Amino acid sequence: MSYRTIDALDAKGKRVLLRADLNVPVKDGRITDRTRIERLCPTIAELANAGARVILCSHFDRPKGKRVPEMSLRPLVEALSAALRRPVAWADDCIGPEAEAAVAKLQDGDILLLENTRYHAGEEKNDPAMAAALAKLADAYVNDAFSAAHRAHASTEGVAHLLPAYAGRLMEAELKALDAALGNPSRPVVAIVGGAKVSTKLDLLGNLSKKVDVLVIGGAMANTFLAAQGHAMGRSLQEAELHDTARAILENAKASNCEILLPADLVVAERFEPNPPTRTVGVDAVPADSMALDVGPETEQAIEARLRGASTLVWNGPLGAFETPPFDTATVGVAEIVAALTQSGALKSIGGGGDTVAALRHAGVADRMTYISTAGGAFLEWLEGKTLPGVAALTAS
Repeated sequence: MSYRTIDALDAKGKRVLLRADLNVPVKDGRITDRTRIERLCPTIAELANAGARVILCSHFDRPKGKRVPEMSLRPLVEALSAALRRPVAWADDCIGPEAEAAVAKLQDGDILLLENTRYHAGEEKNDPAMAAALAKLADAYVNDAFSAAHRAHASTEGVAHLLPAYAGRLMEAELKALDAALGNPSRPVVAIVGGAKVSTKLDLLGNLSKKVDVLVIGGAMANTFLAAQGHAMGRSLQEAELHDTARAILENAKASNCEILLPADLVVAERFEPNPPTRTVGVDAVPADSMALDVGPETEQAIEARLRGASTLVWNGPLGAFETPPFDTATVGVAEIVAALTQSGALKSIGGGGDTVAALRHAGVADRMTYISTAGGAFLEWLEGKTLPGVAALTAS
């Protein structure tokens, strides 16, 4: 991939518009997860230390083009200042006179946070006037918000065509990790795809089956594939209307020389609740009054065998209902194997997607994988093989 990084930016004295993703989880006015803030800090600090006048912009929640006080970015000033250990100034708008006046006050090395870009309807419409108003604030543009790169908005795509545009360190790391996963990976490549519904991951399964050597399907979506093969699944969650689609995915994978690994055994229960009575059964022996809620030990061992022969892993989605014990057993077990192989240098492991990140943190291995993407929808769209407008804008000649 051809894109410029901030290595090519002579930042001293320049006004640098830095697109961040500060759409952090907030509960009762308090930030509950500061991961996105922490991951953004290296780019901010590097630019500020180089003498740039750093102007941060981001969306927050969905105010739909109006000022919604509880969706203001102002509470992020204190969090950013604490994380950076330096003052962060505030502008009560992201474009127009107030933003321009705040930018005019900046000295080399200063940092300014602009108000929520989605307070303006032109943001999500990618309005050229909104993009031009943002560009007016700066001499250069840096995108460090891969997690918003799947959206063609004024602050993620439009403005990138009006200023010299660069990838920040977080964007750069994400793109390198994704290239190592599917762009130019070390083979063999294994992908683990889990989650509840096949319908939400049709494009993902179709793209991965053409690019990986082994595709492991777990979670409730595996129930649909098993049912499509004629297995009685009892009361398990599955999508009967997608049986033909599931069979087509299996046929297409076979044509692409991609092995599909489906569960051989399942952990079932009559009730979905914490720690109910459970049984481990073969896929051809699911009781009519039970539901499959995790894959069993035989399946876990089969996944481990594929991982031990792999060089690269891409993981999106848990193998079972991991939030409810004991249906986290397989996800945690496989995660521990992945972490051990990664730490030994035998495996490059890239995971992403909201449930996946939560599951890997639950397993205690998030810091022992090669890369964890917190990009959510952008990560998923990239795995689906789609062009991300925010990335394409950086690679345009």
